[in-house]
Amino acid sequence: MSDPVASKSRFLCMYMKNHPDTLVAYVKYFGKVEGNVLTAEMSSIDSKCMTLVYKLKSGQSNTTRVSFDPPLSGYEEVKPRLLSMKAEAQEGLGMLKAPQITTFQIPRTTAIVGIALFTYFYFLSPPPPGTTFLSIPITTMDAFFSPAHAFRNTTGLGLSFQTACAIFCTAHGAEALYTWSFCRHYVKGAIVTAAYVGCTMIFGYPVCMDLKRRIQQKRIESVMKVE
Repeated sequence: MSDPVASKSRFLCMYMKNHPDTLVAYVKYFGKVEGNVLTAEMSSIDSKCMTLVYKLKSGQSNTTRVSFDPPLSGYEEVKPRLLSMKAEAQEGLGMLKAPQITTFQIPRTTAIVGIALFTYFYFLSPPPPGTTFLSIPITTMDAFFSPAHAFRNTTGLGLSFQTACAIFCTAHGAEALYTWSFCRHYVKGAIVTAAYVGCTMIFGYPVCMDLKRRIQQKRIESVMKVE
């Protein structure tokens, strides 16, 4: 199967000749090229990477390959990805201010995650009989989880409540730290930051990925305003 981006490589390379500053930013940031880069050209591009030829002030010419992570899924993804990478490169080089997220937005997928987590913990990892929570009486807790205990005793499926909680806290704790690393640079306000980190701790990966998506949108918007 032919590469949908590689088939348009010649056209894209010609188009990018009109954006030399963007190519120089790619070379310096993604190519990690130090020194004074005078010019840069795109010599080829496919769904996995682009090849850039650059020239330094010293007169030395060289080539660097910049990978797409993840790879481009099709030709229609080229423009938004290149714009996003341009904003990231210029931001990293101090040429563009980092986008700021000032509001909290919870993705719709958290509802699905919440239902899935409740279903798993209820049927496969319920708390043991005799457990109390806050001021809820033990008899009420036992009655509520009685069907779950019967199901687990019959099937033998699932993990203990303590083990499931440990795995949950470890996995979502790591994801919450990842979210916090984004919040440090791109989220404005302690309340919004706390909301993102806290919701990631509860719902996990979807919250972090939605924040990352919003940051990418802001980056593209900032680049389009400059252009």
